[in-house]
Amino acid sequence: MSPSEQSIPHGHVLRYNLRERLTHWVAAAAYIYLLSTGLAFWSPWLFWLAAALGGAQVSRMLHPWAGLLFFASVWNMYVMWARQMKYTDDDRKWWKAVKYYSTNQDDKMPPAGRYNAGQKFLFWGFFWSSLLLLLSGIIMWSPQYFAWHSLIAMRISVLIHASAALFTMGLFMIHLYMGLFAERGAFGSVIRGDVSIAFAKRYHPAWYKEIVGESSSPRK
Repeated sequence: MSPSEQSIPHGHVLRYNLRERLTHWVAAAAYIYLLSTGLAFWSPWLFWLAAALGGAQVSRMLHPWAGLLFFASVWNMYVMWARQMKYTDDDRKWWKAVKYYSTNQDDKMPPAGRYNAGQKFLFWGFFWSSLLLLLSGIIMWSPQYFAWHSLIAMRISVLIHASAALFTMGLFMIHLYMGLFAERGAFGSVIRGDVSIAFAKRYHPAWYKEIVGESSSPRK
C-alpha cells in the first residue's frame, strides 16, 4: 500500500494520486496566467491585468513560456488519463440524461465510471484546444521562421489562437461548475486526493463498484 493510500481517512477512497493532483494544479496555474495575460492583449479595457502581472513587457515575455508549461501539463494528463477517457455506450446515455445532472437528480443518471461523459468532453476539449493553441502560438511567437506567406499564416494563426482560447474559456466555466456545484466534494479531491464513499456511490457508481466490489444491486 502506498503512503498516499495509508493516509486516506476511514470511509474515503483515493481518487487522485499526488502526480495527478500536481499536474492538475500546474495546468490550472498556467491556464489562469495565460487567460489573464491573453485577455489583456485582446482588449485595451483589460490591459490592467497585464499591469497587475508585472507589466506589458513581462507579460508578453512570459505568456509563451506559460503556454509551453500548460501544454506540457495537458500532455501529461493525456498520458495518465487518455485510456480512461474513451467514450462508451453509457456515456451516450449520460448525454441523453444530462438535464438530470444539471438539476442534481443523480438517481436518474446512467452509472458513470471514474469520469462521466461531461468530464471526458472537457478532457478532450482541453487537449485538442491546447494543441491548436500551441501550434498557432509557435507561429505567432516566431513568425520569422514562417516566411512563406507570412502575413496569411499570421492571420490564420491569430484566428485559430483566439477561437481555441474562447473555446477553452467556455470549458473552464463548465469545469468550475462541475467541480464546485454539480459534484459536491470534487474540488476537495484535487487538493486532498480522496473522496468519501458516499461521493463515489452518488456521482460515479460504476467506478465505486469497480474499486470497492459492490454488488450490482440498485441504488437507493
